[in-house]
Formats: sequence, structure tokens, C-alpha cells
Amino acid sequence: MNHWLLKTEPSVFGIDDLERSPNRTTSWEGVRNYQARNMLRDDMRKGDLAFFYHSSCAEPGIVAIAQIIRAGYPDASAWNPRSPYYDAKSLENKPLWYTVDVQLKQRLKQPIPLTQLREHADDELAELWLLRKGNRLSVMPVSEQHWRFILSLTSSDPITKTGARARP
Repeated sequence: MNHWLLKTEPSVFGIDDLERSPNRTTSWEGVRNYQARNMLRDDMRKGDLAFFYHSSCAEPGIVAIAQIIRAGYPDASAWNPRSPYYDAKSLENKPLWYTVDVQLKQRLKQPIPLTQLREHADDELAELWLLRKGNRLSVMPVSEQHWRFILSLTSSDPITKTGARARP
């Protein structure tokens, strides 16, 4: 199982939107960066867990845990001329862009703010993609070690490797 961080702007699609989605599930559409696209297409698998991260807001941070419930498939929003994610170069028989389906597993009782993550940038969270200078990817991997440490920062019941709630 892999772990991920999915970055979104709450003014565009935030945790409240995911929570209101049918079955608390959505397609992670609109990613238009080739490096992130490759991770969606090639690396994300059904069952993987992801931190749901709010960016470009008053207090950026991790607000929830989601699960990948469908591995990478072509992003149909690229073919819809009325979509803000339309790309005329992406064809149905030769797609450029990919998406995955994510489902909300657990909203955190308290968000883990970026400022708190940065406090550990020189030790436990060294090499966390999110904390790299200039990183603007909306999809990024999280190592098992980083995943476990970040879970230890939450006041919510942590989710184990299998996706089940941990028992005290």
C-alpha cells in the first residue's frame, strides 16, 4: 500500500465538498501537471490512503484522510469543452490526463497545520515532498515513516495500514 497527499484549495473543492459528495466519493479530476499525472496513472492503487490537504487558504494543512477506491483512468473532464479542465490536445483514444476516485474515510477532529508540519522539517519530516521548496504538486507521495509520524500529530483515532481504525 502506498500513501499520498492530495492538495486542494477549499474555495475550489474542499473537505466540505467531499463530505457532501455521493458516498463521500469524487474523481480527483483536473490535475494538469505531468509529474502528478504520472503518479495518478502509474502509481496510485485501489486501497491506498491519502492525506486530504487544504492549500491557498488562511491556514493550510491536513484536514482528513481519504482512500483511493479506483486506480488511475483517463480524466474525461479534459474532453469536455465546458469544463475548466478542458484540453483540446487530450483525445479519448489518446488521453493525456488521468484521475483516480477518492473517498473520505475520516475527517480530522483538528487539522494539522502546515506550520506544525514545518516544525519537524529538519528531523522526522525531512524529505517530505510537501515541505520541499518550490513544490506545487497537487498529488505527492508520502513515505510510510512520514505517514506514521503525521498520524501521531492528530488528535483523531489513527487509521492503520489496512485502513481500519487503530485500537488503543
